[in-house]
Amino acid sequence: MPKALILLLALILAAFDAQAERIKDIASVAGVRDNQLVGYGLVVGLDGTGDQTTSTPFTIQSLASMLGQLGVNMPPATSLQLKNVAAVMVTGTLPPFAKPGQAIDVTVSSMGNAKSLRGGTLLMTPLKGADGQIYAMAQGNLLVGGAGASAGGSSQQINHLLAGRIPAGATVERAVQTALGQGDSITLELNDSDFTTASRVTDAVDRVFGRGSAQALDGRVVQIKAPMEPNKRVAFLSQLENIQLNPGLASPKVILNARTGSVVMNQLVALDKCAVAHGNLAVTITAEPQVSQPGALSGGQTVVTQKADIQIKSDKGEMVVMPAAATLGDVVKALNAVGATPQDLLAILQAMKAAGALKAELEII
Repeated sequence: MPKALILLLALILAAFDAQAERIKDIASVAGVRDNQLVGYGLVVGLDGTGDQTTSTPFTIQSLASMLGQLGVNMPPATSLQLKNVAAVMVTGTLPPFAKPGQAIDVTVSSMGNAKSLRGGTLLMTPLKGADGQIYAMAQGNLLVGGAGASAGGSSQQINHLLAGRIPAGATVERAVQTALGQGDSITLELNDSDFTTASRVTDAVDRVFGRGSAQALDGRVVQIKAPMEPNKRVAFLSQLENIQLNPGLASPKVILNARTGSVVMNQLVALDKCAVAHGNLAVTITAEPQVSQPGALSGGQTVVTQKADIQIKSDKGEMVVMPAAATLGDVVKALNAVGATPQDLLAILQAMKAAGALKAELEII
């Protein structure tokens, strides 16, 4: 075989391996999923940064109920003024196949008017699922990544002080049954609906396990025959999720974040030749305090007034011809030629899409 042909085949195989993905990366097994947990609890041990109980009565009610369960009887008319207790919501994720005794992480978030949860301890809190059943119990010391201080009317804060995490802070008390070992088949669910990818998954599975092993039900679901024995099924799934294939190409898409001005586009975005005019409008307002001093023995009072200076500056917007671009790099260069900020690109890209020049789907988040 000629060396040139061998080199060509090697390059083709290298390109195939670079684009190939595992089934594990593009699909998931139906029924193997996380479950969300939530609970209501109390955080104690705060350094005077807890809830102001006058405006958060549920904190007092929760504390009184807890103390009653511990044998401490409080008169109904008692009005507690606490500063070291905060009412919180506790959330966590129960992973698939979790068994009783396993530890999971939880997030603790203030729901009252506490100033900080730093240094607090979460008391025993039951975590419930969507069915109202208790699946875990949480308790432990909070880790808050923020810091803050205030004095003399001034304050300084770094990061967030009203939410923290407790690593391995909850213990699983009940397992969720997963129907993985039932029936003679398992179902794969693609992360993104695509008929091409579903067809290629079916072909790849048939090549490994034999023709007729897989059947695409639609553009997202693929049904695969699997052995009945649990041990063999686990080994089968291990082999299945490591099968490699080239998934179908994603559709060209541009993601616009209107709050932050972020613009993200994939490599399939193309651009037709068009003309764009862009100009910036800047409004500057400057306020300067002035003191009006009355004359001697006039009986007047000194008054401080504000003098405002308003300036409007409009940059000249020139018409820029943007050439047709077939690659992501060319599109980026063409957009940079306009000289617009990321916030301005939100309006420009939407106008280009309306004019039919931008060959991509716009998604605003």
